[in-house]
Amino acid sequence: MKAADLHTPVLLDRCIELLEPAVSVPGAAVIDATLGMGGHSEALLERFSDLHVIGIDRDPDAIRLAGERLARFSDRVTFVHETYDGIDAALEAAGRKRVQGVLFDLGVSSLQLDAAERGFAYSRDAPLDMRMDQTGDVTAASILAAQSASELARMFRDYGDEKLAKRYADAIVSARAVEPLETSAQLVQVLQDATPAKLKNAGHPAKRVFQALRIAVNQELDVLAAALPAALSALDQGGRIVVMAYQSHEDRMVKRVLRDASTSTAPVDLPVDLPQFAPDFYLLTRGAEVADEQEQQRNPRSIPARLRAAERVRDERSHA
Repeated sequence: MKAADLHTPVLLDRCIELLEPAVSVPGAAVIDATLGMGGHSEALLERFSDLHVIGIDRDPDAIRLAGERLARFSDRVTFVHETYDGIDAALEAAGRKRVQGVLFDLGVSSLQLDAAERGFAYSRDAPLDMRMDQTGDVTAASILAAQSASELARMFRDYGDEKLAKRYADAIVSARAVEPLETSAQLVQVLQDATPAKLKNAGHPAKRVFQALRIAVNQELDVLAAALPAALSALDQGGRIVVMAYQSHEDRMVKRVLRDASTSTAPVDLPVDLPQFAPDFYLLTRGAEVADEQEQQRNPRSIPARLRAAERVRDERSHA
């Protein structure tokens, strides 16, 4: 199956609109830090005939499918097999020092969700894998086998906002003493059995636990914490960053990093805001933007998306 048949890009028109002033200049380059199956990159390459895309993805299958989708633009695309904090490696691979745009479409991709054997979906039985890059060693099953009850509870609480974190962690430790938890069906059954009857209709008990496991397996928050500053540093004067987050943890991090970059560093008691304290970035969005009702109905995966963007308005490096 072709990548275009597997994936509908989220907030595509808005992403292009925000990036256009920066990436429409001759010789511009944009880093698609979460290439996925190349939907956003394809639209950018079609829209801007002189644009070069540097596509990063940790999943070799995604790079393969995106490569097929973007084959007609092969002279304007550089593919990089890295986690999305590998901004410097991507710049080096493309022979660039700076870029005019960076795009992040965070979270699990359609390719990973729809491939049952990858173990991302709690609704289908599969090995508890959840690796975005299957060359890695850590899987959801290995985490469930090795972590203590307190460590599991912290993970479910911190990464999944799970209110029953301790209860579920204790149930998992008890269950694995009988037999290893190796499939999604096994884990779902443990979680369902541990859910109080009065809460069984309050959403699927596995949703937040699976989210937390996926984040832990792929170290998503650690990678994002390194990726955002690297992306800001990679932007040229006038360059723009657009980030779509799907979880509250990610969105809070994006909000904080972009807010700090766009805030004056002048001491609070300084009567005049001197130029050296001026922020390097300007926020392009007021709060987080969401998909409109039509897109949410057409593409349900757009519902949790929260989009934020900023532009580099000052670059002291150019005067160094």
